[in-house]
Amino acid sequence: MLPLTITPEIQNALDAQGPIVALESTVIAHGLPKPRNVEVALACETAVRESGAIPATIAVLDGRIVIGCDEDQIEFLGRSKNVEKISRRDLAAVIARGGNGATTVAGTLLCASAAGIRVVATGGIGGVHRGGETSMDVSADLIELAKTPLAVVCSGAKSILDLSRTLEVLETHGVPVAGFGTDIFPSFFSRLSPHPLEIRLDNATDAAALIRAHREIPGTGGMVIANPVPVAAALPPQEVDGWIETALKEAQAAGIVGKEVTPFLLGALTRLSGGATLEANVALLEDNARVAGNVAVALAAT
Repeated sequence: MLPLTITPEIQNALDAQGPIVALESTVIAHGLPKPRNVEVALACETAVRESGAIPATIAVLDGRIVIGCDEDQIEFLGRSKNVEKISRRDLAAVIARGGNGATTVAGTLLCASAAGIRVVATGGIGGVHRGGETSMDVSADLIELAKTPLAVVCSGAKSILDLSRTLEVLETHGVPVAGFGTDIFPSFFSRLSPHPLEIRLDNATDAAALIRAHREIPGTGGMVIANPVPVAAALPPQEVDGWIETALKEAQAAGIVGKEVTPFLLGALTRLSGGATLEANVALLEDNARVAGNVAVALAAT
C-alpha cells in the first residue's frame, strides 16, 4: 500500500464521488520563480474552488504522499531547496528515505489514481524532446498516460518539445487527445501548431461524456484535454520558436541534461522573452485549473 495522507475534505469528497482536481507540485518547486511559484499554486487552487470542485495539490512530504497540501506545505515546497523532482521511478526512493518531493505529471497521475481522483490539471505535459529520435529523451508522462486512467487538462505539450513525435507516441499508446474549444493541438505558449486534432470538446459536459466512454474501454489508460492558452496571454509561434532555439543552444553549451533540461529551458525562455513566456505560463496554469474544475464537476454530476 502506498503511504497516502488524504485530507478529510478530500476524503469526504472521494466517499461522495464529488468533484476533485489533482494539481502537480513540480511547477511549485522547480517550474516557476519565487515568489510567483507559491502565488500561482494558490491561485490555481482558488480557480478550482471557484468552479465548484476541490483542489488536491499532491507532493511527498517526510516520505508520505500528501493528497491535498495545505498552504503551509505549499509554502514549504516553494521555498525549500531540498525538494526532489518525482516521477514514477523516483517515488519509491524518496518514500524509503523519508524525503520530500514535488510530483511531475507522471508522478501526480500515479498518486492521484491511487487516491481515486479522476481529473488532473497542469500547464503542459512532457513529451519527446527535440532530437529524441537519437537521444531517446522521452518523458515518463507519456508512458504514465498510457496506463493510468485519468484525464489531464493541459495546454498541450511544452513547446520546447517535438510536438509531432509527442503526438505520435500518444497515438501509439492509445491515448486520446481532445481539443477543448479548438481543432488544433496547442503549443503551450501559443494557441496554434501545425497539428490538427480529430476530437473537439466545446464544453465540460462534452469532456465528461468522453471521459466516461473512454473509461468503459477495457485496459484503457488516460487522456489529454488540450486547452489553449488564453488569447490575451498567447504568444506568436515564430517568436517562441526563435527563443527556444537560442535556449537549446545555451543548454547544450552548459551541459544541461536529464530532468534539469526543462526547468533550465523555461528559465532561459523567461529571460529571452522579457518575461512574456512566464506570464503566458501563469495564465494557462490558472485557466487549465478552472477548466479542469468544470470538467470534474460535470463528471461528478452523472
